[in-house]
Amino acid sequence: MHDFLSLLPLIIITAGAVLLMLLSTFEKTNVETASYISMGFYGVAFFVQLVIGCGPEVTIFDQTFNGMLVANNFSMAAGLVILGCGFFTSVSGHSYFKVNQFCTLEFYSIMMFASCGMILLTLAHELISAFIAIEIMSLAIYILVGYDRQNVKASEAILKYLMLGAFAGAFFTMGTALIFGAAGSTKFMAIAAALNMTGEISPLLLGGSFFILVALLFKVAAFPFHAWVIDVYDGAAAPVTGFMATALKTAAFALFANFLAMNNVMHSGWVTFLFYLAILTMFGGNLVAIGQDNIKRMLAASGIVHSGYLLIALVALNAEQFSGSVIAYYLAAYAVGTLGIFAALSYLSGEGERRADFADFKGLAKVHPYSAAAITVFLLSMAGIPPTAGFMGKFYIITSAFNEGQVTLAVLGVVSSILSMWYYLRLIINMYFHEATDTFEIQGTPLATAGTFALVFCVFAIALYPVVI
Repeated sequence: MHDFLSLLPLIIITAGAVLLMLLSTFEKTNVETASYISMGFYGVAFFVQLVIGCGPEVTIFDQTFNGMLVANNFSMAAGLVILGCGFFTSVSGHSYFKVNQFCTLEFYSIMMFASCGMILLTLAHELISAFIAIEIMSLAIYILVGYDRQNVKASEAILKYLMLGAFAGAFFTMGTALIFGAAGSTKFMAIAAALNMTGEISPLLLGGSFFILVALLFKVAAFPFHAWVIDVYDGAAAPVTGFMATALKTAAFALFANFLAMNNVMHSGWVTFLFYLAILTMFGGNLVAIGQDNIKRMLAASGIVHSGYLLIALVALNAEQFSGSVIAYYLAAYAVGTLGIFAALSYLSGEGERRADFADFKGLAKVHPYSAAAITVFLLSMAGIPPTAGFMGKFYIITSAFNEGQVTLAVLGVVSSILSMWYYLRLIINMYFHEATDTFEIQGTPLATAGTFALVFCVFAIALYPVVI
């Protein structure tokens, strides 16, 4: 029964995706109804995941799936983040597509199929099933990115993201083949056993794991695979960008952590590589973000920086006693801040997202003080200012790095966080210290507004949740 309950959120989301796909054939079903149905399925799946989340690690239907899927507290926490991201993206989309009328019913079905791939990825402890999950997720995201077929930027974004995904898929399959040749299996447990026998990573296994890591670095937009991601985020619709920046990153980092934590030999073999990668990702992302005038491009670049912080957590993880609590907490803290900003943009940016730059939001606090206050909370959380969830997330990551002796990395993480305040505070200054140049008429429905303030509550609520490092 526990095996079935562990799979139940995935089953619920899959059923919702299929139902919406079938409903799209009926003319009487409209986009607004589809968004409500999507919210309902995400809400039910989230509740089920929350109820069954605290339980022992279990290999789901071991005889049937042959040990490919494993559920534990880390996978359940990652699943909660993904389901929450799906719910609030549906909320944002409900308002956004009232103004930007290029959406069809299939949008919400495809988004739920993407969520299916993401949830499956958090459970995967075997490379072939992980590849299938990545492809389910990626194929759906490609469509969502280029959903507005009349938008040239969206067409450019989907072309670039398709090429990034093709490279990532090629690296992942090559890595899987090499690891199978070295270990005789693609299951994490069998690979770990092979590593324990030799006590070191063989050349074949080294090459295979390198290709796997490169594929995952593509997915999390880490240095040096980050360049086109900014264009992709800019070209996609605001709700889609928020969903990609949060749910997709959560799923990719869940697999990343599970792969490295399979064995202490595997983790220790890549610590130095990840150490330098984390530094380059943090400071490279900051340099890109500082030069941006477009808010979505700035948020995309800041997402690269946050990937750097998560790489610190991967460097500092303990493979023998891995719980993933710090990584899951940071992903949740990052998700509520990022989703909140994109929820606000979904109703403030206007038709065709005409308000896109920092200058377009001058004086927002004088016209819509509550929306400006909400955006300020999200930006301060992403910058790591107390008492927000973002501050606690960075605190836990820096503390875990100190505990594992990675003092240099911890200090550089703090420096990077200080640098990031430049571009976060820049938007706050525009909202509060300039006269309004726009009336900021809000069109559509107030649902995204309600979602924005619900996420403000989450920013402070998550900050109160304790984590054992």
